Amino acid sequence: MKLSVHGAPHISVRTAAAAGLALAGLLAAGASAATAAPTTAAAGQRSAAAPALAAPDIPLANVKAHLTQLSSIAAANGGNRAHGRPGYLASVNYVRGKLDAAGFTTSLQQFTSGGATGYNLIADWPGGDPNQVIMTGSHLDSVTSGAGMNDNGSGSSATLETALTVARSGYQPVKHLRFAWWGAEELGLVGSKYYVNNLPAAERTKIKGYLNFDMLGSPNPGYFVYDDDPTIEQTFKDYYAGLGVPTEIETEGDGRSDHTAFKNIGIPVGGLFAGADYIKTAAQATKWGGTSGQAFDRCYHTSCDTTANINDTALDRNSDAVAYAVWGLSGETPVPPAGTVFENLADVAIPDNGAAVTSSLTVSGRTGNAPTTLKVGVDIKHTWRGDLVVDLVAPDGTAYRLKPSSSGDSADNVIATYTVNASSEVANGVWKLKVQDIAASDTGYIDSWKLTF
Repeated sequence: MKLSVHGAPHISVRTAAAAGLALAGLLAAGASAATAAPTTAAAGQRSAAAPALAAPDIPLANVKAHLTQLSSIAAANGGNRAHGRPGYLASVNYVRGKLDAAGFTTSLQQFTSGGATGYNLIADWPGGDPNQVIMTGSHLDSVTSGAGMNDNGSGSSATLETALTVARSGYQPVKHLRFAWWGAEELGLVGSKYYVNNLPAAERTKIKGYLNFDMLGSPNPGYFVYDDDPTIEQTFKDYYAGLGVPTEIETEGDGRSDHTAFKNIGIPVGGLFAGADYIKTAAQATKWGGTSGQAFDRCYHTSCDTTANINDTALDRNSDAVAYAVWGLSGETPVPPAGTVFENLADVAIPDNGAAVTSSLTVSGRTGNAPTTLKVGVDIKHTWRGDLVVDLVAPDGTAYRLKPSSSGDSADNVIATYTVNASSEVANGVWKLKVQDIAASDTGYIDSWKLTF
């Protein structure tokens, strides 16, 4: 990420099956439901819907292997990979060699900045609608003071491994996939501006979305999502909702990375960021862990931005999120299958005449709100069902009464399916079944429950 001045406007958990991703806008013309959002549900939770086009896991070891290679290149070339220096061209050659071997069509775009020749590396995956392009990019250059492992070896490596995973998996997206590694970003977003400025008008209109990944492994990380295009933004939010990791809107990098040129000509953009030299607040440390009062990356633009300056968890999560977005925005299933089911099979004891208990479900991979006919299937084993009060609690805390208590209802068990109009609730998030026994002398437990969308 290019340097900014403070005071100026600022400009793994591994995957489990989840429901399909219904996206509007970018996905309106034949796009996808890629569906591998991870889940942090309680033991026993499952999603009964098989994903149509699941985004694969991006192995952290592979991403870090690319980082190691970029580090070695910097060490062999004066300690950096900056524009106009031999370390940058060697980095380009490393990435291009991997892509060529995997079957991509690659090209180098030359430009001049500061009297030195720079390069953008462009890689197209054969196939897909050439009139609908999903483009993913990261800047490959470092500053002159260091090897630039977080800024931006992290984004470059995650983008590279995602591209190689496309090839290994034989993925055949409906939309055309293009990947880019930009030069001279640190000198003012030079390479990406050159690319955009030299795109013919007809080619500009074909790019339906640009995804930018700059600094994904910050050592004291935050989880920031660009808020530019709402569809792309929601895609990343869906992914992280599935992980149970809260996100914040990205502001530190506004105008400071390569999405800017695309945004300025009206191309929808989005991306992820783990933080640079802004200071993590106490609230953010509570939310994400790490150290409050310390920069997200204390080695930002310095010589200590080495392979030791990487948080593996952040890099792993963000790399998987890159793939989730690439698959989700380029595939073909426009809506989740009808009847998608999320179920929790874990038993939860209900105290006799005691406090309410809850059982949770994490819903992910959906877009928009829950349906007007959300089905809530309940299986509660209990010796006097009339003692029980049962509620469905939405992710925002709103409670929907499913069953009131009744002194005259002496039957055993609550085995029923309730229909709830939950159309005012965002679908993704943690839903809860809340049960309370309000009278003495009877026992029971939540056996299982499920939501059917």
